[in-house]
Amino acid sequence: MRRGGSADIRPAPPGQVIGLDRVTKVHRTGTVAVTALDDVSLTVPRGTFLAVMGPSGSGKSTLLQIAAGLDTPTSGTVMVGDTDLGSLNEARRTVLRRDRIGFVFQGYNLLPSLTVEQNITLPLRLAGRAPDQEWIRALVDRTGLDGTLHRRPAEMSGGQQQRVAIVRALAARPDIVFADEPTGALDVRSSGHVLTLLRQIVDELGQTIVMVTHDPAAAARAHEALIMADGRIVDVIGDPTAQELAGRLSSLGGR
Repeated sequence: MRRGGSADIRPAPPGQVIGLDRVTKVHRTGTVAVTALDDVSLTVPRGTFLAVMGPSGSGKSTLLQIAAGLDTPTSGTVMVGDTDLGSLNEARRTVLRRDRIGFVFQGYNLLPSLTVEQNITLPLRLAGRAPDQEWIRALVDRTGLDGTLHRRPAEMSGGQQQRVAIVRALAARPDIVFADEPTGALDVRSSGHVLTLLRQIVDELGQTIVMVTHDPAAAARAHEALIMADGRIVDVIGDPTAQELAGRLSSLGGR
């Protein structure tokens, strides 16, 4: 990762999936203004597993929301491949998120009335796209969900549900997956399985993942960890260790 147009939705070039250039986000309530992101620039290359960490209120969740097109910056440019998100209306941003971006959340966000298979294919069916059964089968096999496709979420463990959410996020072959505290609701063993899976997806399938986490052990599975404080990027650590990240967070006043 390095710190430092048209309305057409185009594929991401080989080198860059996400690019932010001098992005600022200010939240205003009456006369009170809070700067959540302060002149942030970064690029996320394809095939990267990037962890984003920082104390509470550091701007990490805002960074994810803006990079994913879920929120708009007050100023600056956000690119997904060659597409400037600022050039798209909300309908076009929705199409881009649906077709190019996958999401994994702490709470899984599975529909309890649907089976595993129905949950996985729901976004594709809502988009009017036929699921690539060969690709989904490969993902199901890789994630150890074979034999569970007819179950419902309540019949599965938290770790299994999160793996379903990961397969759902990958079903459309997105350019990038954003994971927001994906292991926050899991026990240590299930967390380890999910994190190993995420790293394998990057290393073996060439997927790009940006993960927001408060957990140094989780962030240590990434290629790089981006550290935020007061809405700015204050450090980027390559091949991080949990001890190194815990120390860096401690120096900033907590998690």
